[in-house]
Amino acid sequence: MGPVGAVVFPPQEFFTDQLWSTLPRSWQEALDGLNPPQLAALLLGMPAEGDVVRYRSVWPLTLLALKSTASALAFTRTPGFQTPSEFLENPSQSSRLTAPFRKHVRPKKQHEIRRLGELVKKLSDLTGCTQVVDVGSGQVKSIEGDRRLVERARRLDRELLHALEKEQRRKPQVAPTGPRRSPQHVVRWVEPAALCDELLLPLEHSPRGGARLLLTGLHACGDLSVTLLRHFCCCPEVVALASVGCCYMKLSDPGGYPLSQWVAALPGCELSYRLREGACHALEEYAERLQRAGPGLRTHCYRAALETVIRRAQPTLRRPGVQGIPRVHELKIEEYVQRGLQRVGLDPQLPLNLAALRAQQAQENRVVAFFSLALLLAPLVETLILLDRLLHLQEQGFHAELLPIFSPELSPRNLALVATKRPLGQAFSVLETEDG
Repeated sequence: MGPVGAVVFPPQEFFTDQLWSTLPRSWQEALDGLNPPQLAALLLGMPAEGDVVRYRSVWPLTLLALKSTASALAFTRTPGFQTPSEFLENPSQSSRLTAPFRKHVRPKKQHEIRRLGELVKKLSDLTGCTQVVDVGSGQVKSIEGDRRLVERARRLDRELLHALEKEQRRKPQVAPTGPRRSPQHVVRWVEPAALCDELLLPLEHSPRGGARLLLTGLHACGDLSVTLLRHFCCCPEVVALASVGCCYMKLSDPGGYPLSQWVAALPGCELSYRLREGACHALEEYAERLQRAGPGLRTHCYRAALETVIRRAQPTLRRPGVQGIPRVHELKIEEYVQRGLQRVGLDPQLPLNLAALRAQQAQENRVVAFFSLALLLAPLVETLILLDRLLHLQEQGFHAELLPIFSPELSPRNLALVATKRPLGQAFSVLETEDG
């Protein structure tokens, strides 16, 4: 497949599979020796100043073409609003949410809840929905498969309602008035093949026959986001959809991708597990890490070196999950390897080839460059997955758009698939804007 096919996510096999040598020699010469800020500016397109943006040599046209093509073909991930302005005063508290709605909620989730809430409200008004069904809601509301999360969500609901009542008594002229209902929570697994009635059955008091439902899911994992699409298509009561997917590597194959006839007809449309996994990485956040050139970037090189030791000790054990090792940048490479061996169940006292480990550590910038090259493709792979879902809905006569509703720096999976069963025309553009 050429040089692009050699790029994998993440490059844990950098040393075991000699991945640097799989790149064309001209690419190696262009990327070798670049420091992290230079990679951020020259390869990932982040703004920079001074000497950082100067090319040390003429880059090969093939590498420049890949960089330009990856950028041109990927959906824009930049929202049409100034953000994260809500965190200018306090980086941990959104200025757009009152205190009761920030409790137990991290800044990333504050931003997501506020933005998706605005979109769902507008979409509900435009489509005349009478009920919102949040699938995979975790501790928020509606349908969730984990009973413990549902029980915690109900407790948080009670706390929130109590806080709002106190706020209304304290500031009656400011606090919203009117009756408040606690969200209804249902413990249930939503099966991909479930029928429409099976999905709606747990929703007590649902006015069947007159219900107009909006189906939503915030970062619905793997097949769950595909299941939402299928229920939107088959359920007459579901008239609108607002879905933000994630965990593309967990999609069933076949079944989860491709969905559309158009993508299925493309030669070589298959996406490997590693490419789908790569589509879940955060390019913007990583580019900022490159700009800061922090010592935490060393983790890539250390992990790749650990993989060589693991395979030498147990050849059948490949790419095992290694739980986070704290303060990696303060460890010598042999100390990291010993802790890593222990994390995967191997003897941490195995004899180590310190000279080989030191030689691998000297290639730290190459490992970071290779990973940056892989990340260049991440938005492109995600675009293909989301484009497939968009086309699937349009092929069936529905109206759908992809809107970047979150700040990608705060929430990398920021593209919401919005669909309706009747045309909204220019009203789709209203969904992306911020409320005043």
